[in-house]
Amino acid sequence: MSICGKMKPGAGLVVFDIGNVLLRWEPRAAFRHALASDAEIDALFGEVGFYDWNYANDRGRSRAEAVAAIAARWPEHADLMAGYFDRFAETIRARIEGTWEIAEALRARGLRLWALTNFAAETWPEALRLHPGLGEMFEGIVVSGHEGMVKPEPEIFALLCARAGVAPEACYFTDDSAANVAGARAAGWQAHLFEGPEGLRAALIDRGLL
Repeated sequence: MSICGKMKPGAGLVVFDIGNVLLRWEPRAAFRHALASDAEIDALFGEVGFYDWNYANDRGRSRAEAVAAIAARWPEHADLMAGYFDRFAETIRARIEGTWEIAEALRARGLRLWALTNFAAETWPEALRLHPGLGEMFEGIVVSGHEGMVKPEPEIFALLCARAGVAPEACYFTDDSAANVAGARAAGWQAHLFEGPEGLRAALIDRGLL
C-alpha cells in the first residue's frame, strides 16, 4: 500500500508518538523553580546543548551518565541539570485531549493501536504514573530508552513491526517531528506529520480509518 493509499477499517496498525502528540512536553517547566524567565532557561539549554543531551538520554543513557556528561563540561550546571530528572513530571502534566479522543475512537472501531516514543528509560515510569491510560490504550509501546535506539533510525521501526507481527506497509504512524515522519516513510510505513488533532482526524478519515 502506498503512503497515500487507504487502509480498510479494522485492518493494519495505527502507531502514535507520545510526546507532543498525546502528552505536551514542556521541558522548561523543570527549570522554572530556579531560573527567572524562559529566556534564561533557553540560554541554559543553548549553552549545554539540552536537546542533544536529552536525545542521548532517549537512546538509553542512564541518569548518572547524563549528569556526568554535564559535569565534565559545565560543572556549574550539574546540579540544575540533574534536577531535570527529579522534576520531570512537571514537563508532561498536560494531555492533548483531542488525540486521546481519536485513539479511543480508533480502538472502538477495532483497530490495533501501538505507540513508538523517544523517551528516556528512567523518566518513562513517571509518564505511566501520571497518565496510566498510556498503559491501557495500547497493545504495545516501544520506548527508545529501553531499546538503545531512537527514531528516526530504521531499526526502531523494524523492531516495532517484528513485535507487532505486521509488515511495514500495514503501519500508519503519526509524529510531530518531520524527521521521524520521513524516517517512518523510508522504512515503508504510512506516516502523518502531527500538527494538531484536527489534522490527524482528517487524515484518518481520508484513509478510511475513522
